[in-house]
Amino acid sequence: MGKSKTTKFKRPQFNAVGLPVSVTKDEDCEEDHGDENCPADELLEKLQSPNADMREFACASISRVVQQSQTIPGFLQRDAVRRLGPMLLDSSVAVRETATGALRNLSACGGQEVCEEMVKEDVMTPLTALLREVRNCTKRHHTIIINIILICVISESNTQALSIFNKSGLLDVVVQCLEKYPHNVELAISAAHCLHTVTEDNPELLCSINTTVLGALENVLLSTQDCMAYTLLRALAAGTLWNMKSSLPASHQAQLLNTVVATLSKCLDIDAGTLIPKLRHAEEDRLLNTASIPGVENETSRDINVDEMEEDEEAPNPKRNGKAAKIDNDISDLLPVKELREAMALLTAQQTSLEIIVNMCCSDDPSDDEWEESSSSDESELGPDGLCDGVSSLMSPLCLSAEVHGALISHHIPEKVLKKTEFPRPEAIDACHQNFSWKPLIKRVQSRALTCLHSILSTMDVESLGGIAALQEAAQRLSSLVFGAPEIPKDAEFLEAVTSALRSLLQMIASKNIPQCITPQQLMSLSEAASHCDVVSVRVNAVAILGITGSMLAREKGTADSIKIVGNALLQIASKDGDLVVNGEALDALFDVFADGNEAEMAAKNIQLLPALKALQPVFKAKIRKEGRGKYTPQQLCVLDNVKINLRRFISYLEKVVKK
Repeated sequence: MGKSKTTKFKRPQFNAVGLPVSVTKDEDCEEDHGDENCPADELLEKLQSPNADMREFACASISRVVQQSQTIPGFLQRDAVRRLGPMLLDSSVAVRETATGALRNLSACGGQEVCEEMVKEDVMTPLTALLREVRNCTKRHHTIIINIILICVISESNTQALSIFNKSGLLDVVVQCLEKYPHNVELAISAAHCLHTVTEDNPELLCSINTTVLGALENVLLSTQDCMAYTLLRALAAGTLWNMKSSLPASHQAQLLNTVVATLSKCLDIDAGTLIPKLRHAEEDRLLNTASIPGVENETSRDINVDEMEEDEEAPNPKRNGKAAKIDNDISDLLPVKELREAMALLTAQQTSLEIIVNMCCSDDPSDDEWEESSSSDESELGPDGLCDGVSSLMSPLCLSAEVHGALISHHIPEKVLKKTEFPRPEAIDACHQNFSWKPLIKRVQSRALTCLHSILSTMDVESLGGIAALQEAAQRLSSLVFGAPEIPKDAEFLEAVTSALRSLLQMIASKNIPQCITPQQLMSLSEAASHCDVVSVRVNAVAILGITGSMLAREKGTADSIKIVGNALLQIASKDGDLVVNGEALDALFDVFADGNEAEMAAKNIQLLPALKALQPVFKAKIRKEGRGKYTPQQLCVLDNVKINLRRFISYLEKVVKK
């Protein structure tokens, strides 16, 4: 029902344990532990112990247990957040640290419900105090990392928490952590993740941006370390600067844009398909060598890179309850082994880069009234250090859009994104599938690249994308992704991304009358695969692809049989799909395919299109009345009403054609 929209990309929730939250939850759910086995009661009771060691043990145990997402409801039902909150103010430093870790994992694995509960219980206040307390303690950087991550996760899910962040002056604290990147890249990455999160769509915070913040980010972008952790750090810094663009004066925006796009371009240049097998082999060699050394434990999930930790002298161990306490500087719950960490950093950096490009391609310009208000602002509205509070009046939306367009083209972003849409090399897939920890890595970048390609195709013209030949090559590549295997992939995320990109590309090809590269038989296989997908947008995209291809066929001679195949498929979807949006899209596609042309008229007669639509019309209207109000948004209902009106008009048109 119209051209597919390019929407702003929402970043996946940042999960401190190193895997995407969705992956963590899926893997956790493979084990089904009933509520009767939930240790919540016992552990929460131990939080009240007068013994600090016992309280620390309880917090650490909760931190581990809640990573199994099926245990989280049991903890929430027992007011875990309310009972853990006071632990952040415990007299014992170790208890405060482990309580922060427990809340971190609870929020990362429990989602928005947990974050809202934390805000309700005012967890942000003690978190802020704890972060200020430990920020200058070089030997407790792991505590700072956990603290920043927790603040980041809560702020990402809750606007009230974001407001607290804005007003508490935490920006300077996080920037100080970012500035430690030469000596402690993991701490800097956690700070960069936080900045990337809190600066997105947050005009209140942007008023606080000053030259210190910008200088810290620019220094990160100018760093030359070539390990993948720094690649990720630079990508996050680039994304943060892009979020801050409206706070910069017009004279700096062109330079900022070029720097950001150049950083993203360099990140996408790295070939993950080559690097991942090398890292996997390096891990195997290291483990083999470690196993041959007597007395050295062979661990595959705990390997701390000591080179990235600061080399200050260790403080003496404090005493608790008359005994020397072991200070736990191990952050292995945050970091996997060195090689896996490098692979994760690279793929996360490329995923982040692609998401930033998607957001660049989105139309996010203010309205005309807002531009008038912005242009009438005077010098009294300048922020700290003379930085403008809003976009300069010299920068119009069209000018900025042209600059974004030029920067993406000059750094060859469309070609690099298209290359990332290809299936990973078999060696990389094999390397990832050989180990449980590596298995979730490989699919991320391809799906993001397909989504990014969809955005680029939706916002650029044919000439900018390299002309007709380049579009035909892109169409062949996308077709091979969908139809190259013996059967169409069933992964929902991949299908949604690839069908969105293919839809945008076919729309562009159709607008230029470029010959299609998809056969009717391939279309039917795509339609069949999409019909079994629970994701509505996949089915909508498949219907749109059918409609675009059918419309192109209707312009050619001798295509009545192919149009007949497309028409039958669309009629089937319009009448039998369980979602009204998909029904409406199928009807809309039928209107386009059979709107005009001798071939379309012959095909319409062959499939008895007119009586089929007459029979469908009352069913469609009744379905809108019965299901529409409670199940669909006002915008969707408006579109469906238009389809209903167009259906009546199209039936009248077909009746006139029959009477000729």
